[in-house]
Amino acid sequence: MITDRDDLIDVYLNCLERELASTLKHPQPVDTLFVGGGTPSYLNAEQLERLLTLLTKWLPLEQSGEFSIECNPERFTSDRMQVMQQSGVNRISLGVQSLEAEHLQVLERSHTADDVESVINRLIGFGLKNVAVDLIFAVPNQTLGDWQHTLRRVVQFPIQHVSTYGLTWEKGTAYWTRRLKEQLLPVAEEEERSMYEFCMEFLPTHGFVQYELSNFARPGFASRHNQVYWRGEPYWGFGPGAASYIDGVRATNHRSVTQWIKLTESGQSPVQETEQLGDEDRAREAVMLGLRQVAGIDLNAFQQKFHRHLCELAPTSWKMLFDELLLEEVEGWVRLTHKGRFVADSVMSEFL
Repeated sequence: MITDRDDLIDVYLNCLERELASTLKHPQPVDTLFVGGGTPSYLNAEQLERLLTLLTKWLPLEQSGEFSIECNPERFTSDRMQVMQQSGVNRISLGVQSLEAEHLQVLERSHTADDVESVINRLIGFGLKNVAVDLIFAVPNQTLGDWQHTLRRVVQFPIQHVSTYGLTWEKGTAYWTRRLKEQLLPVAEEEERSMYEFCMEFLPTHGFVQYELSNFARPGFASRHNQVYWRGEPYWGFGPGAASYIDGVRATNHRSVTQWIKLTESGQSPVQETEQLGDEDRAREAVMLGLRQVAGIDLNAFQQKFHRHLCELAPTSWKMLFDELLLEEVEGWVRLTHKGRFVADSVMSEFL
């Protein structure tokens, strides 16, 4: 949430409550609630209880709703777990990233594989049984054998969901700087492809069905909150950098915590950018999001919603994508083929 600025935590929580009240006016029941975009478990138990109390006051969860919170294995104490359980949290997303000491060091994580196993077992003891883990592959110096070892151990944990992401090198990050200085070297493209291939082959054999490019879940445990995004449904977002999508308008708050606090305390809107999406923009975005899902896009539903056939958004490349076996149509749904998942970004760019 607020790295190295513990003095701002109470101010942050005050402002969050103010933003919720000024935006919503009155409590708004929701089907999914997700607390993330940082490390909520960094808060001590008392602060965490205050956060979850104000969220459930303004965004009460509907019966059988999904209430997720992102946590890191380090500093995840039992008193925090108890607060989550008592506050109605029913899904924990753990930022595990790796189980190998060397790669955890590269990723600047301080936990160990044993820490992860201990945290998961304690969560189960508190009745928090819907546990998801996030993993990163293609970490510098990681081999296919390292990645296979990590996945083989992960599936032995009592978890319900696994997310696997290839390491991204974004300009402006510490990883990018270290790469420029040749302190870190990216994994070879073919090796990264083999790691992703292993995810898709191995995880389903252990009960984790792939339902999105990077996500695998046991039946009935796919992330309902993420599916809200992928289906292009409306959502609210609160806090620094949070995005909302309401009535076709996307709004994004200031990312700077201090700027967000300053604006909120003064009664001004913390929103930095807004964008009104037109019909064609919404259609193209629906393709980008829909193709991320393994099931793909329902052609009839798409045409009814956007009043155009999907092929109209990529008239010059539509046939080519099928001829090259990157897309396929199955029972009225268009989806990426197995081959297409490796080049998903390139396929999606054809619809922009």
